[in-house]
Amino acid sequence: MDSSPELQRFLEQEKQNMMMKELVGKLTSICWDKCITSAPGSKFSSGESTCLTNCTQRYLDMTMIIAKRLQM
Repeated sequence: MDSSPELQRFLEQEKQNMMMKELVGKLTSICWDKCITSAPGSKFSSGESTCLTNCTQRYLDMTMIIAKRLQM
């Protein structure tokens, strides 16, 4: 079955969108469980905010490292 180039681009974009949504979902779950240890208030504490920032950055850095190694 031949597919048009436009359809292939659309499918690739949808695949990337799905992967991004999965990444955000995993990131949210992992960092929330690690950083928010009690019922959240109306604002994050400075410690929670720092933890969430650091967790997110580490997770994204590792994702990029893994992706680069898989491309080799």
